[in-house]
Amino acid sequence: MALTLIQGAESVLADRAISEILSRATGAVVTQLDSNEIELGVITDALAPSLFGDARVVVIREIQELTQEESEEISSYLENSDEGVHLVLWHKGGVKGKALLDKVKKANPLIVSADAIKKDGDKAEFVKNEFTRHGRKVSQGAIQALVDALGSDMRELAGACSQLAADVEASKTIDEKDVEKFQQGRIETTGYDVADAVLEGKVEAALISLRQALATGVDPVLIVSALASSIRTMAKVSSLPRNANSFQAASSLGLPPWQIDKARRQLSGWNPNSLSAAVIALADCDSDIKGASADPIYALERTVLSISRSHSASI
Repeated sequence: MALTLIQGAESVLADRAISEILSRATGAVVTQLDSNEIELGVITDALAPSLFGDARVVVIREIQELTQEESEEISSYLENSDEGVHLVLWHKGGVKGKALLDKVKKANPLIVSADAIKKDGDKAEFVKNEFTRHGRKVSQGAIQALVDALGSDMRELAGACSQLAADVEASKTIDEKDVEKFQQGRIETTGYDVADAVLEGKVEAALISLRQALATGVDPVLIVSALASSIRTMAKVSSLPRNANSFQAASSLGLPPWQIDKARRQLSGWNPNSLSAAVIALADCDSDIKGASADPIYALERTVLSISRSHSASI
């Protein structure tokens, strides 16, 4: 049995570790389970011996959230494991789920660190490594500017590095001026902040983000555009098999892996009917803000509320 334990609360590092494992599991049957979606017996079924002896990878995220009964399913498996299975477990750290964590460690797993990145120096090193991954050179000033602007969210920081690496001329060292241009363009990104809150069903946060975006001068058309783009991405990703590797699917969908992973997380609160309703509401809103309504801001707020609540109703 292959056993990997990912430890730490930095989700971008945990997701990357999982993606790298899956990218090497060519031909294996992949099952990915999130602790908040698991029911009793699901883990046992996923780890049950295969009739055909297929190579398998089973990923279970955030095992600290499992119930005692669900934890026992993993413990029982560890006592009688399958040589054809690579079990990957992510524990975010802390004392929660420690009993299971101790049992996993006794099975001598390969341990991968995903510790939260909190110090500015570590964040700067993270940024430097991100650009190295993309095959790009970056100045120290640009690294510091990115950490200062986005250092509170490592996933957003990684996304910014990816975007800059793609946008800036390949032969050029990325510098502070490039970061400044990127930051100036982030007024449009505020529309995506609204979209994220809406698609995650965070009604209050969506309204706050919307009002902040409008107060800083974001055109309502850009907010609707961001919502439409995010919904299109979710629709694309919804067609993927559950065990599809985001890195392998990236080229066929025309999306970066991090965007696929993000859409997958957002999809957990949606079904085909609620997505269709969101698309219709958005089309009506687009018409309203382009002249069909006497109060386009009210129309936009109404749509944000409607779509946010559609998410909640579909869970």
